[in-house]
Amino acid sequence: MIAPFTSSSVSLHDQISSTSLTPMSKLAKAVAFFLLLFSLLFFVKHLPTYPLTTPNEKGHLSFFNPNTAAASPFARPPPRWAKVVVERTGIIDEMGFMTDDFVVGEFDEGLIQSMVDDRNVGAEIDGRESNVTRIARDEKFVVCDESMSDYIPCLDSLGAISGFVSVERGDKSERHCPEIGMGLECLVPRPKHYKIHIPWPKSRDEVWFDNVPNARPAEEKVGQNWISRKDDKLIFPRVEAQVQYLNHISKMVPEIAFGLRTRVVLDIGCGVTSFGASLMEQNVTTLSVSPKDFCGNQIQVALERGVPAMVAAFGTHRLPYPSQAFELIHCSECNINWTRDDGILLLEANRMLRAGGYFVWAAQPSNNYEGNLIHQWEGMADLTSRLCWELMKKEEYIAIWQKPMNNSCYVTRDSKIQPSLCGIDDDPDDIWYVKSKACITRLPENGYGTNVTSWPARLHFPQDRLHSIKMDADTSRKELYKANSKYWNEIVRGYVVAFHIDKMNLRNVMDMKAGYGGFAAALLDFNVNCWVMNVVPVSGSNTLPVIHDRGLIGVMHDWCEPFDTYPRTYDLLNAAGLFSVEQKRCNISSIMLEMDRILRPDGRVYIRDTSVVIDELQEIAKAMRWVTFVFDSGEGPHSNQKLLTCEKRL
Repeated sequence: MIAPFTSSSVSLHDQISSTSLTPMSKLAKAVAFFLLLFSLLFFVKHLPTYPLTTPNEKGHLSFFNPNTAAASPFARPPPRWAKVVVERTGIIDEMGFMTDDFVVGEFDEGLIQSMVDDRNVGAEIDGRESNVTRIARDEKFVVCDESMSDYIPCLDSLGAISGFVSVERGDKSERHCPEIGMGLECLVPRPKHYKIHIPWPKSRDEVWFDNVPNARPAEEKVGQNWISRKDDKLIFPRVEAQVQYLNHISKMVPEIAFGLRTRVVLDIGCGVTSFGASLMEQNVTTLSVSPKDFCGNQIQVALERGVPAMVAAFGTHRLPYPSQAFELIHCSECNINWTRDDGILLLEANRMLRAGGYFVWAAQPSNNYEGNLIHQWEGMADLTSRLCWELMKKEEYIAIWQKPMNNSCYVTRDSKIQPSLCGIDDDPDDIWYVKSKACITRLPENGYGTNVTSWPARLHFPQDRLHSIKMDADTSRKELYKANSKYWNEIVRGYVVAFHIDKMNLRNVMDMKAGYGGFAAALLDFNVNCWVMNVVPVSGSNTLPVIHDRGLIGVMHDWCEPFDTYPRTYDLLNAAGLFSVEQKRCNISSIMLEMDRILRPDGRVYIRDTSVVIDELQEIAKAMRWVTFVFDSGEGPHSNQKLLTCEKRL
């Protein structure tokens, strides 16, 4: 019988040798031998198939790849008995190994289908303008023909404009964008002899003529002392008449209170925007609007000066501004027939005018048109009375009306009086490609938009119309608003410390996805001497009413289409989280080309987005000859969010 193992120095071999082998012991030995052999064969056959791990050059463990190892001259060939390693799929366990020990729960078929649809839509978008994307990834963008130096795609589409005959209705001056696949695929050139713009506030008084060579009416204004030409500059003298004009308006209606009660103004006309430039000294932000070419590129001159302006026309559609957007609307020589088509244009002005706001109408006296002015005045007096506007004062050629504070006048007047009130289902903030309506916009029964606080307190005070935004949050709106303001204050503080944006001579700024206007408010808090065009994309919640209630200016826009402004307009473009959203709808190369068109030479671009999006945008930016830098976000180097800064150098 086999003795057990002991601590004795006698070996197992000696014990076996000294013991006589019986038939029973021989049988036991044979059984043990066969059991050992069977176990060995079973172990070899079922050897685990997990890949081996080897330390990499940094000393960290990494999964061993048999294919890579075999390709190395120093790799040890696998043993003959090794099976072919099959790649495993599954969930990674707490040790970092792949495991198939997991449970698959229920899945949402609708979610899966929506993901497939988004992918298909993205493929269609990529296919529609694949040439633009190919250029961005494979080569540099070419420069457009010199004739396109002032090109505005949606206002210079000759094929679409030629189909309209009526000039009075304003059809030709409205947006008519190129068809899909016919968009801009080149870089809009700057004019010959273009120079870096004169910094603010000096630009308020003079600009380089070569930067706005097509501003034809500039010569016509010389005789009125509003503008003069001196060497290679256009000069805008501080005309005493303009100061007297503003003082006269304030004396006529002291309740206007520029810079306190009246903060946001809309100026409609063909002047050189000296009205808005003068109001800046009273803490008033004035947005000047005019159709393209109708006033000889005066909007381009205003933007070159650093005065807020935009190409826009009163026509058949609502303007892209919210209801109750402006505390005062000013029309001086604006060449608009307010009474035509049952007053539909004045009704659009009424929609944008804040409850209790003022409409200032100033006509230029002329002996040749005295009779026509009398006829216009009679028509305006009749129409404004039917709109329940109160004539506050009329002196010589200036008249000032005030809009009512609520709907009481409309509901108590004779029901036969036209125009009537708009239906209850009409949304006055539904403005993108929406037809103008020949009815009076209702004021909110809860008074939202009426009782805004005075400037500057309104900049940070959560306004009532915050609760009217269509969004998922309900009770936490004010908290989201405050958190957004705090977030942008931290971001802008970083820009001031790291990039010194307060010393960059930035004047015209655009926030391409403005939200509540937190970026613009933060720039004001840090005394960056600029104005901001807050753009609210159609793909998100309409926060424009809140932006205007804060005392800022904004506009709605679809970034799948070009923006209505002249080339070389803005000094800084800010885009936070824009492209990760719009890439599902638009070709991001087309958006980047549009950004290049509206960005001034020597301008900056700040883009915050995911790492994957930033990598793609950086390639496109380089194809546009921008100088790029990528920074980690405030969350650190392992965050999925990155900051891409770009410079468009002259």
